[in-house]
Formats: sequence, structure tokens, C-alpha cells
Amino acid sequence: MEHTDVAERFIAESYHRASIAIVAGSTARGARTPTSDIDLLLIGESLFEDPGKTSEAATYGFEGEIFEVFAYTPAGFDEWAQRSVNQCRPVIVQMLIEGITIRHDAALEQLRERWEPILAAGPTLDHSESAFRRYVITDLIDDLRDATDPLEQRVLAALVFEKVAELMLLENHRWVGAGKWLPRHLRGFDQVRAEALSAPLLSGDLGAFAERADEELARAGGRVQAGFVR
Repeated sequence: MEHTDVAERFIAESYHRASIAIVAGSTARGARTPTSDIDLLLIGESLFEDPGKTSEAATYGFEGEIFEVFAYTPAGFDEWAQRSVNQCRPVIVQMLIEGITIRHDAALEQLRERWEPILAAGPTLDHSESAFRRYVITDLIDDLRDATDPLEQRVLAALVFEKVAELMLLENHRWVGAGKWLPRHLRGFDQVRAEALSAPLLSGDLGAFAERADEELARAGGRVQAGFVR
């Protein structure tokens, strides 16, 4: 693949100490667009010149490509991977498991054996987190129904979609995503429910959208308002 060749040259120049290198994102999926960058996960015990440094996220230009680099020592990777799992957005774990390997050592298999079951299991939403999320959604839906300013309506509708979609995913042990990844994850979970939620939003029928959001809220346990303590 042409882009893996460019990635190898970039690594040789900028991160030559990397023992594990994985190309991820749209490049790995064969779904690049005109503005796609190259997502690159790098791991190495001696990756950084500074022995106290364990992680780095940086953006580079190289041979006409933009590289989004996520670089870690093994300990740094474990730390940031666990953070991402706790936040229900395990981006670097997905890179590790799903990307195209262009450098590897024995540690790669060990990392994948550790993190693949965690990725496959999905997140668990406990009662307190569910209640807090439903409390936020309840308030947003009420604000959307009351709003008369067109800009306020659209901002609130976007927030309602985001929070409801996240709740739908988390209640079903599915990871969430930011930006374009949220609707993609939602469609991957349930195309029918994703369409039912998004159709009135896309058509501009915000009353119907609020009703549909309320239906999903009820499905996840219902409205939370009076008596809620956080």
C-alpha cells in the first residue's frame, strides 16, 4: 500500500526507535477522502530521547501527507488506553486491534491479547452514570420543547442527539465516538433506531424529534428530574 510506504519513511525519519507501528483510521480501512490524514500508533520502550517521557500526541506534515501520531512507551500506552476505556472512547485501543501493522515485536501480541477482550466486551454503564445522563437529557429535551429562537433550537437539537445517541450505545455495551463517529457507531448498533431518531432531526421536525428522543430516554430507564441528587 502506497500510504504504508510513506508511513515507514516517516517513522524512519521521526520515530526510528518505535518497535511497534500501526496505521489506522481511513487509511487502514481503504476509505480515504481528499482531506484524510494518516493515523499512526507508535509504541516502543525507548521511543523517546527523554527517558521520563511516556506519551506524545502530535501532528506532522511529511511528503504531502498529514500524520496524526499517537506515540507511547508500553507503560504509557497502558495508562492512556485505560483512560480511553474509562471514558468509553477507546480510540487507541481500536487502533491497536484494528489497524495495519507495519512494525512489530513480541510485545504487540501481548498488548493485543490484553486489550482485545476489553474492546470486544464494550463499556458498562452503572446506575449512577445512567441516572446522571438521563437527568441531563431530560433537561435538554424540555429546553428544546420550550425554545422558540431558531439558533437555540438547532443547538439544543444537536445536543439532544449527541446525548441520546451516547445513552443508546452505552446502555447496550457499545463504545461512543465523537463527531462523525457518533452516528456511525449508532448506525452500526441499530440502523432502524438510528434512522428513527435522526429522520425528524434531518427533516427539521423538532417536535417529532423531541418525542423520539423521549421514547429512547424511556427505553433507557426514563426521565430523571425531581429528587435527583448528584
